[in-house]
Amino acid sequence: MKPKWWEKSKRYISKKDKVMARLIKSYKSHLTTRNNFFYSLTRSIVSQQISVAAADSVFSKFEKKCKGKINPKVVNKLSITTLRKCGLSRLKAKGIKSLAKKILKKTFDPKLIKKMDDEEAILYLSGLRQIGRWSSEMVLIFFYNRQNIWPIQDIGLLRAISLNYKKKILTSQKLCQKTSKKIFTLLYFSSYGIVALR
Repeated sequence: MKPKWWEKSKRYISKKDKVMARLIKSYKSHLTTRNNFFYSLTRSIVSQQISVAAADSVFSKFEKKCKGKINPKVVNKLSITTLRKCGLSRLKAKGIKSLAKKILKKTFDPKLIKKMDDEEAILYLSGLRQIGRWSSEMVLIFFYNRQNIWPIQDIGLLRAISLNYKKKILTSQKLCQKTSKKIFTLLYFSSYGIVALR
């Protein structure tokens, strides 16, 4: 189910930006939530600093090891060695194990994030092992469907802007920060697929 703000945002951005109007018309997909916090955060950890294709491959193996049930109880029973066999680095494997343990011990509570603003949520999530700003932003977008998250460290976003706005060099994070006041998450989500990273 798409967020309540989605259609209104599309209409607004289409009026303000010709490039986005074209993208919105061409690509009919919309933002949805995965409805599983642990799944979303482990997916973000797996995806760190690797291509989408590589992340999909690793995550598929990880999902098989979990027998289709990606939750803290199942993951907590898996060894670091088992996780490494999925293609995870040692740091990522330890990060996923640590997340499972903290949720089970209730030393980390995802429910608290709903009451936090974006920056508070990013700081709270960043307190977890192997979780930085980018991973936190991915969770806020794809799990919580936050509207104004602008992940300027995301290579997909930088490439998408460079491609669609005809920039010969990779768009800088500084330019992304300026652009963020104009189009926010919708540009990220709509133009990301055009880069053919998936």
